[in-house]
Amino acid sequence: MTNDIPLHISIMHPALSPCPPPLSPSPLALPETGTVHLWQFDLDSVAASEQTLSPDEHARAERLRLPLARTRFIAARGMLRATLARYTAEQPAALRFHYTSAGKPALAGPRNHKLSFNLTHSHNLALLAVTQSARIGVDLELIADADYSTIAQQFFAANELHALNALPPNQRRAAFYRCWVCKEAFIKARGEGLNLALDRFAVSVTPDEPAALLHVAGDAGEARHWQFATLTPAAGFVAALCVERQATIESP
Repeated sequence: MTNDIPLHISIMHPALSPCPPPLSPSPLALPETGTVHLWQFDLDSVAASEQTLSPDEHARAERLRLPLARTRFIAARGMLRATLARYTAEQPAALRFHYTSAGKPALAGPRNHKLSFNLTHSHNLALLAVTQSARIGVDLELIADADYSTIAQQFFAANELHALNALPPNQRRAAFYRCWVCKEAFIKARGEGLNLALDRFAVSVTPDEPAALLHVAGDAGEARHWQFATLTPAAGFVAALCVERQATIESP
């Protein structure tokens, strides 16, 4: 059984200023259960410091061929460090990360082991989800002219594909993207990459259904342990948040 602790999603907008969130003398408060801080950044307007990045982050940036992609990666990692520093009361450059075998980062150090976070970005927009004592994933996509029908046939579970094709044609693209970000957010929350294939689990698809994990192949009880929220962080974008179940999600 799970605890009925209300989960509150606080939408944070530090990018209203071009500067990173300022450090404070004491760490930013985040209860151990029931709260998610969702930070939103415009990567083309923030002024995150490149000097705070680690050598491996600089190396990753240099491997990006397109200058705009490189600039946005640096901004995203700089804002990640500047924001997490508010919870740890450490300098951004002092933060250290370790990574799962699938590449999901976590803060190193014993005092940070309960802080969970996940970063996603698409084009100029980035979202950072932060919570305590629960695995978390967030995904963001710009709704575009992708061949969603072919992608769904390749990656969706059979019941997701059936639900998508049963919708009126003018609703299918938005429903596809909503389904896709939920699937990606779940994969990211688990931190296992594609060790669980996308067609081995199903999420809700139709617009009038709450976002939810419906089933995971081979694990009848897994769906009970996760909760979702879908968001429209900016015009033309769709996002999904997936958190280990501690409560019923309330509207932010």
